[in-house]
Amino acid sequence: MKIFQLHLLVIALATVGLLATPALSQVERVEQLPYPPLPEIKVPEPTRVVLDNGMIVLLLEDHELPIVSVSARIRTGARLEPIEKIGLAGLTGTVMRSGGTTTRAGDALDDYLEGKAASIETGISTTAGSASMNCLIDDFEEVVQVFVDVLRNPSFAPEKLAIAKNQIMAGIARQNDNPDGIVKREFTKLVYGKDSPYAAQETYATIGSITREDLIAWHQKYYHPNRVILGLVGDFKTADALALVKRVFGQWPKGPEFTDPEVPFQTSTEAGVYYVEKNDMTQAKIIIGHMGLIRMHPDYHPMVITNQILSGSFGARLFSRIRSKKGLAYDVHGGVGFGWDYPESANFSMSTKTETTQAGIDALIEEADKIMKTDPPTDEEVQNAKASLLNSFVFSVDSPGKVLGNFLTYEYYSYPSDWMTRFRHGIERVTTDQVRRATQQHIKPDQFVILVVGPRKGTASALARYKKVHELDISIPES
Repeated sequence: MKIFQLHLLVIALATVGLLATPALSQVERVEQLPYPPLPEIKVPEPTRVVLDNGMIVLLLEDHELPIVSVSARIRTGARLEPIEKIGLAGLTGTVMRSGGTTTRAGDALDDYLEGKAASIETGISTTAGSASMNCLIDDFEEVVQVFVDVLRNPSFAPEKLAIAKNQIMAGIARQNDNPDGIVKREFTKLVYGKDSPYAAQETYATIGSITREDLIAWHQKYYHPNRVILGLVGDFKTADALALVKRVFGQWPKGPEFTDPEVPFQTSTEAGVYYVEKNDMTQAKIIIGHMGLIRMHPDYHPMVITNQILSGSFGARLFSRIRSKKGLAYDVHGGVGFGWDYPESANFSMSTKTETTQAGIDALIEEADKIMKTDPPTDEEVQNAKASLLNSFVFSVDSPGKVLGNFLTYEYYSYPSDWMTRFRHGIERVTTDQVRRATQQHIKPDQFVILVVGPRKGTASALARYKKVHELDISIPES
């Protein structure tokens, strides 16, 4: 067994108490069991190199299997799309791979990779572009050159673009079929503002307006080595892998330097009640909330503990009180979300029978109010939450692949490379008073937007008690 895995196994065993000294006498409660202190976890740090063309490269050896995995993060994202072409980034990310390159058609690329038992994938999310490859170490030198070709020379084949657009169009046609999708889409608009890129949605018109030339222009603007962070993990020697990377990526010319524009979003919400009529449902979906935080916020660690107390386990407040005691919901969740470079939402959500819509709304607001003011986190809750978070920390770094993925994220969003260590130490140091203060500051019932999705019959009485209910139009524009 590798030393890295053996070290993690010892930590895991210590975590569950299997290495604890036997108790001198029989205990009556599980809390009385003695546990050794958690050992310090030594997280391997990748080798970091910046190439002459500005590409950042992270390398981490893993000799468990004869494979290599390569991941790239590209500084782009759907949040940068022009409003009239929403969907452009996603299409670019899809057709980069499916459309093949200027030297190898997409179908031929599929056949080649299948013959090598390898894979290459690309995509673009809200905040980043991505590309990945996996192959056997014996094929690494050959496949990585194909990977570079996909990144540098996509052909954006018109027929593959047409297929991708049709798939998105089909998704638009079905976007109101899934209640959870409606909740997520409409709540995002309420929190960030309907005109914010973070709330933007593809339409028939925006997808229909996108051309192959748009994809080419997007790629030419954002895909340059000085906007790429490349991570490699696998069965290689660092010096050899780095030499190969310099040889195949070093020929990629550095692109122009520019700063991406700030992405607008509203920083606070005005309390209000919103309703989406969906009469083919037998339940009501409820979500309440407002803007959340970013991980760099000084109250990040205290609020992580608050989230754990609220819904981090089946014994957490929302589960035990709303699900188990009141029987109002099978699934209920809540907490303050954390984004890497922009805030996620803080929200409490549940599904409930239509006739208990009012009780469900009241229960969510009650629990938010309790943890903020009338029933703040106790010392026992804080200690239990800290123990759970610290005990599970090892599973976020239990493989070199996970470790490298974390480091890629920190590099991309300009977080310190020791963020994992800071997380553990930050959780260890948090006090109950800090948790209470942070909870009072960052859960804001006076800013709650309340969104209900469900059939009018059964939910109408719950909404009738509010002076004003904003009914949201979710009809799909034809053009």
